[in-house]
Amino acid sequence: MHHAHRAFSQHFWNPLGMSEPLSPVMSFLLGLMAVLWLAAAIWALVRGISMQRGSAFVAAQSERLSALLAAAPQMPVIIRPDWRIEASDRLDRWLGVDGGIRHFDDMRGPDTGFPAAGHEQLRQAILGAQRGAKAFTLSLRPQGGARTIVIQGGAAPAAIGGAGTVLLWMSDATEGQQALAEARRERDDAMGAFEALSGLIDTAPFPMWFRDMNLQLSLVNHAYVEAVEAPSAAAVIQDGIELCEPVAGVRAIDAAAASRKSGEAQLRAIPVTVKGERRIMRVVDVPLAPAGGRTIGIAGYAVDIQELELERSGHRRFAEAQRELLDRLSAAVVQFGPDRHLVYANLPFRRMFNIDAETLNEAPPFARLLDRLRDAGRTPEVRDFPAWREAHEQWFARPDAAEEDWLLRDGTHLRVVAQPTPEGGLLLIVEDRTEHIQLAGARDTLLRVRTATFDNLFEAIAVFAPDGRLHLWNQRFRRLWAIDEFQLAAHPRVDVLMAGLADRLAKPEQINVVQEVIRAATLERVQRIGEIRFADGRHFDFASIPLPDGNALLIMLDISDSRRIEGALRERNEALEAADKVKTAFLSRMSYELRTPLTSIAGFSEMLQGGYAGGLNDRQTSYVGAIMDSVGVLGRHIDNVLDLAQAEAGTLAIEHASVDVAALLDRAMDDCAAFAAQEQIELVREIAPDLGEIAGDAARLGRLLGSMIDNAIRFTAPTRRSDGRVLVHAMGDDQAVIIIVSDNGPGLPDDVAAVTSGRQAATAAGGIGLALARQLVSAHGGVMDVVTEKGQGTLVRINLPRGE
Repeated sequence: MHHAHRAFSQHFWNPLGMSEPLSPVMSFLLGLMAVLWLAAAIWALVRGISMQRGSAFVAAQSERLSALLAAAPQMPVIIRPDWRIEASDRLDRWLGVDGGIRHFDDMRGPDTGFPAAGHEQLRQAILGAQRGAKAFTLSLRPQGGARTIVIQGGAAPAAIGGAGTVLLWMSDATEGQQALAEARRERDDAMGAFEALSGLIDTAPFPMWFRDMNLQLSLVNHAYVEAVEAPSAAAVIQDGIELCEPVAGVRAIDAAAASRKSGEAQLRAIPVTVKGERRIMRVVDVPLAPAGGRTIGIAGYAVDIQELELERSGHRRFAEAQRELLDRLSAAVVQFGPDRHLVYANLPFRRMFNIDAETLNEAPPFARLLDRLRDAGRTPEVRDFPAWREAHEQWFARPDAAEEDWLLRDGTHLRVVAQPTPEGGLLLIVEDRTEHIQLAGARDTLLRVRTATFDNLFEAIAVFAPDGRLHLWNQRFRRLWAIDEFQLAAHPRVDVLMAGLADRLAKPEQINVVQEVIRAATLERVQRIGEIRFADGRHFDFASIPLPDGNALLIMLDISDSRRIEGALRERNEALEAADKVKTAFLSRMSYELRTPLTSIAGFSEMLQGGYAGGLNDRQTSYVGAIMDSVGVLGRHIDNVLDLAQAEAGTLAIEHASVDVAALLDRAMDDCAAFAAQEQIELVREIAPDLGEIAGDAARLGRLLGSMIDNAIRFTAPTRRSDGRVLVHAMGDDQAVIIIVSDNGPGLPDDVAAVTSGRQAATAAGGIGLALARQLVSAHGGVMDVVTEKGQGTLVRINLPRGE
């Protein structure tokens, strides 16, 4: 080793140019220095690596903190004592400033940054923080945007800056402010809705209240206060005044407690004293709880059901009276409920089908009742009875009524009507038509014999019913007038039939003579005769004969051979003279020939109505009422025709007496009310209360007004079956009274309008009533105007002077 060290020493020093070898001490020192140098190098290397790692860690932490500050909702801003600013670029974006903010004054601009007032407010706050370390909070809005910035400031820590440095924390509160505004709006809406609901509850027409969880009244409405006759709602709540007194030991608070315990509404129908009057009311207590939450109180209300209970009682009495009435009918009536079980059967049904009381008590279903009727032989004989029964069970589901004819084994003929009821049940009405069918068979035989007899007569024969319709005729009558069979089979009225036959006559106007003769026999019940000549030269004598059953027989006999000896020149003159005589006789004898029989008919009808000839059944009473109505109508027509004839002749005498126009209009409208209701026409009156009186003929004015209203209804009804309307309007002043009758019908035909304006006499379409009205108004010194529009309606305006 020694040699090696020596060699090393020699080798080490030789490069230095030393010729002599080193001593051992020197070698040791040199080695020690080399070791120390190497250790220092290693330490320096390790220290450098450690410092490099620490620097990287600090840099990473710095980046992390910067990222956290950038992502934080608040942004730090440092204000130095010289008003320099240290902040991130986010401050530039928030304030909308370009070029960066380095000084406090950069935070204010003409169109960007904080407004002058806000900038100055922030400056004063920063000064306060610099001088007294006073913290502050501000909310500012930059110019040109909707952003709201909340600033929290105070003295900066010593590590951030020296004395006078202020640290600001800025946060964007735009969304929070919007949410706060939205919350405020929702709160205002909720408060408005609550106030509206409170107002609605307070104005409710029935008592309402609310109890807290201690079941004490905390809210009552105005109806509650009025019901208990308290001075105010506060007094009711303070004194605990209950609307419902205890019933059967149950107090109002007990019912509320039961509702709170069960969590369900409690309903009671109890007597309650309301404003000193005893009423039946339905009282309801309802627990109130939010969804999934606990009960917060008990709400209650009371509804007056006094009228409902009275209606129910009345309905029960009506049902009992109806069943008593059904027992008095001749038709059998049976009712089944929605479950198809027997509910009710009247006495005729029990007798007709031999139903005993035990069967009624069992309330058998419809199918089982059919089985029992079949066993008793009271159903038709059918091949497949189960299928027949199943088909009849479908009656319950039919949308409309069903009718059937049942022929029983004993020859009984039944007419069955099945009417489904709205609630799902069924009503059966059964009528025994055995006698009717037998009589109909005998009648058919008689009709065939009569038809064969009529058809083999030499005379032309026609029979007209009391309503003027053609009832019977023979073939000679059809061939004489050349009428199609189907036209006669429609049983036309005499005026319709004769209107189409005028062209068969040599003088078409003579058709009115035939028509009048028939009317005299049907209405006046007097026999009339006449003569007509057809266009082909044939002459016929005719006569109308009243029949005992109320019909009229028209007989026409061909007398052409006996008339051919008369000259052609004389024929026309005689026909004209005959027509003139008929008209003259008709007008001169109208008062006696028509009024006398009419008076007799009215007198006898009144005697029948009064029971002088014995009691009348409902049908006979109806017939007599129809006769009286027809007598009244015919009497008015006779009066109108006479008045019109006298007015045209200038001999109409008018009585001038005091007439209450309003009362006259009321009577006329009351007389036409039934006819208007029958025709589904709305009759509206607008009569001034101070209409007063005029000088005139009350009877004729009454007929005039009634005729005008009647005409308006008749012209409106055929075209307007749902919205027809006739308006009677009357007003007046010191000089005259104005009466207007208007309708929304189709308007007057042209020929009728010509009659009403005085340009034409009466026509086949009518107009006599309005023509007479014009004459009567003129006789009273008044004026009548008629305005009519096709499809719009007609307006008749009458101006009557007050007179003396």
